[in-house]
Amino acid sequence: MIFRQLFDPQSSTYTYLLADPVSREAVLIDPVIEHVLRDAALIEELGLKLACTLETHVHADHVTGAWLLKERLGSAIAIAMASNAVGADRHLADGDSVSFGKRQLEALGTPGHTNGCMSYVLDDRSMVFTGDTLLIRGCGRTDFQQGDARRLFRSVRDRLFSLPETCLVYPGHDYRGLTASSVAEERMYNPRLGESVGEADFVGYMNHLGLAHPKLIQLAVPANLRCGRPENDATIEKQDWAPLSYTFAGIWEIQPNVLEENLGRFQVVDVREPDEFTGSFGHIAGAKLIPLGSLKAEARNLSKELPIVVVCRSGARSAQAAVILRNEGYTRLANLAGGMIRWRSQRYPVEGGKD
Repeated sequence: MIFRQLFDPQSSTYTYLLADPVSREAVLIDPVIEHVLRDAALIEELGLKLACTLETHVHADHVTGAWLLKERLGSAIAIAMASNAVGADRHLADGDSVSFGKRQLEALGTPGHTNGCMSYVLDDRSMVFTGDTLLIRGCGRTDFQQGDARRLFRSVRDRLFSLPETCLVYPGHDYRGLTASSVAEERMYNPRLGESVGEADFVGYMNHLGLAHPKLIQLAVPANLRCGRPENDATIEKQDWAPLSYTFAGIWEIQPNVLEENLGRFQVVDVREPDEFTGSFGHIAGAKLIPLGSLKAEARNLSKELPIVVVCRSGARSAQAAVILRNEGYTRLANLAGGMIRWRSQRYPVEGGKD
C-alpha cells in the first residue's frame, strides 16, 4: 500500500494519504485547506486518483480542504452522519466501509471529543486513524461541540483498545512532533486513558482542563459544517496568466512549449552564472541574466506588471529563485520545468550555445 503522512505546522494537523498500488485509487484523511495545492500535487505526481476525502470529525482548529479537492480532482466527500455537516457525498454510520481499489477502511464510531467523531481502521487491522479521539499519550478535549468525557472514555476503551495490540495508531494531531503509536503502547502508557485509569478519574480530569477555545473555532466550525465550501474563491492561490502546474515542492512550473509560444508576454530571468549564460547551452532570447546569488539584491529592478519565468540549467536553482522572488512580493511567477536541459532537448531556439 502507498502511504504518506503529511503535516500542517499551523494547527499541528496530520493528513494521511493511502492508495492501492494496483488501481492507483486513493483516499485522503483530514485534508487542510491551506495545503490543497500541496496534496493535489502529490497525488498527481504519484499517478493516483483521489476517490474520497474522509473527515474524522468537524474540526475546530482548521478548515478542511475537502470541498476544494472535490472541485479540483473530482473526489467524493465523506463524514460521519452524526456530524450534521452538509455538502458531503457520503454520510457514514458506524461499520460502513470506504473502498480504494482492493483496500478498505472501516468507519468506527468513536464519539466523545465531538458527537460525530469517526476513526478509520484499515482492512487488515494494521492501522487506525483516530482523529482527536485518541492522541499519542493523550486525547482530544470534551468541553465543546457536544463533547462528552464518558463517551470518549468508552470509545477508546471499548472500541479502539479492542483492536490488535500491534495496530498502529495515527492521530489527528501531535504538538510535539510524534508521528505514531500503537494500541499496546496507549493501553499501557496513556496517562489519561491507560488501563490503570478509572472512568471517574478520567471524567474528573477532563472536566477541569480549563483550556481556552481554539483561536479559529468561530471560523472553522461553520466552514467545516459545510465541508469546507468557501464563501468566496480567495482561499486558494490561483495563477491564471498561463497554463501552469504546481509541484509537491510548492513551486509553480511552466512547460517549455508554453514559454516558447508566449515569450513576448513574460520576463525571462536566467539565474545561472555568466559563463553558463554564454556557454554551450546558450540562453533564451530576451532573457535577463541575474545570477542566483545576486537575485535578492536586484529583484527590485524587475517589473511587477509582467509575469516572471525563472530559468537555470536543470530547474533546481530557478526553483529557489522562485521562492526568493515570491518572498520579495512577486506573485505571478513560475519556474521553467526542466530548465535549459529540457528546453534544448525539445529543440527550442537559443542565442549562442552549441548543438
